Amino acid sequence: MSNRIDELDAIVRQFDLNEHPFYAEWRAGTLPIERLAEYADEWAPFISVVDQGWDRLGYAAYAAEEREHDALWGSFRAALGASGEMRRPQSKTLLAVGEQAFASVPESLGALYSFEVQQPTTASSKLAGLREHYAGTVDADAQRYFVEHAVETDEPAMLASMIDRLSEGEFARAKTACAIFSAAAWGALDGVYYTD
Repeated sequence: MSNRIDELDAIVRQFDLNEHPFYAEWRAGTLPIERLAEYADEWAPFISVVDQGWDRLGYAAYAAEEREHDALWGSFRAALGASGEMRRPQSKTLLAVGEQAFASVPESLGALYSFEVQQPTTASSKLAGLREHYAGTVDADAQRYFVEHAVETDEPAMLASMIDRLSEGEFARAKTACAIFSAAAWGALDGVYYTD
């Protein structure tokens, strides 16, 4: 692993989503269904733009796969009875950060790396929580988003290879985008966890 990827991994570890209390309660089965439904609604707009990052990098097949994942997220939302819109300012920040990052290659690489490198572990832990505590509401069909992401490990390595080929200036931009995205994703979880 390169020094560059070590730097990005150190940033991501500071905002390890699996350590967020929202995901900890999900795994423990102590989140009310209504809170899961709110999470599904709040994150839906961001999930729907991930394909733009892969399109920006020129990976049409991965972009198409992300559009399929967006449909799977829709099944997850439907199972929870989620039909609202994004309301939390933190979720709006995550969406804006994603859209801004996905407008250029270095920023796409940094933001996507932060998102994809965490996906296998976060998806695995959320899937375990769904199966153990919420299967009566979120059936196997509605769990498919997490099933697929729990086993997808090739994207981070591919992104890392592209990051290693960036110029120093481009890498600085990717690193900044990784940090901003990591903080925004953590903040979006704060938005649905800490409610009035």
